Amino acid sequence: MIEVVNLSKKFKRTTAVDQVNFYIEPGEIVGLLGPNGAGKSTTIAMLSTLISPSEGDIFLDQKSIIKNPSELRNILGVVPQEIALYEELTAKENLQFFGSIQKMPKTLLSKRIETVLEQIGLQDEPKKLVKHYSGGMKRRLNIGVALLHEPKYLIMDEPTVGIDPQSRNHILETVKALNEQSNMAILYTSHYMEEVEFLCNRIYIMDKGRIIASGRKEEIKSVLSSENTVHVKLEKHSKGFINDLITQPTLSNVIAKEAEVTFSVAKGSNFLPMLLSLCEKNNIILTSFQVEEPTLEDVFLHLTGRALRN
Repeated sequence: MIEVVNLSKKFKRTTAVDQVNFYIEPGEIVGLLGPNGAGKSTTIAMLSTLISPSEGDIFLDQKSIIKNPSELRNILGVVPQEIALYEELTAKENLQFFGSIQKMPKTLLSKRIETVLEQIGLQDEPKKLVKHYSGGMKRRLNIGVALLHEPKYLIMDEPTVGIDPQSRNHILETVKALNEQSNMAILYTSHYMEEVEFLCNRIYIMDKGRIIASGRKEEIKSVLSSENTVHVKLEKHSKGFINDLITQPTLSNVIAKEAEVTFSVAKGSNFLPMLLSLCEKNNIILTSFQVEEPTLEDVFLHLTGRALRN
């Protein structure tokens, strides 16, 4: 098990990570969520042993890895947010290069390259230069590099950014398969809440350098157990209408997107007369509304005050 204990990182006068605690058990997929600037990347950099913490420690099976990082590095794979490949090389040549850096025996490396190419769905493209790959293919090869040495723990930092839906689905299914077939533990960050809903057993929500919520999806959703989310569709909306909604004491988390508005309201609240009155006041035509139980996205917005992609 990996345990992060009271981890902090300061850059001059800025505290990027502040007394963070979490753990990753073998065989589970853990989500780490937070808006931009929350401290996720700095936390991952420390967990990857790329930078040292200002305070706190990281333990692997109850042994500190701050002074001896090699023990964790040998069993850890990292898929960085930025694609880290050599575009003038083929997929196979990239894997050979990174495998040689890890000092893998040639016979083992050759076998692992074939296995990894199949895992990431690039077995038919091993001799094509990476510069001719699509964004999704590059992302998949980026994952392949991290899998070469068969890590027990894998960190994936937004591995599906900017790719097509087909490649995205392939990556998600690959992550599921790695976890289920190899019992690989995975720390997964994403700007897509539906990915976290699909993959993760447990979730940590981070904001302003701190962990502000943690638990299983159902436990985190219970934060808003007394509220429902209302989705309202309109022919159009206006600033006056949105401002009127925001000032209503019974509503919270008001978000306007084109011809749709969402807000949170206490369960059992009779909000409809107020909504119709505000529509009439602002000459707004309401076409439909839907009341839903709170989602993970709703909880995230409630806790951080920001959407995940902000």
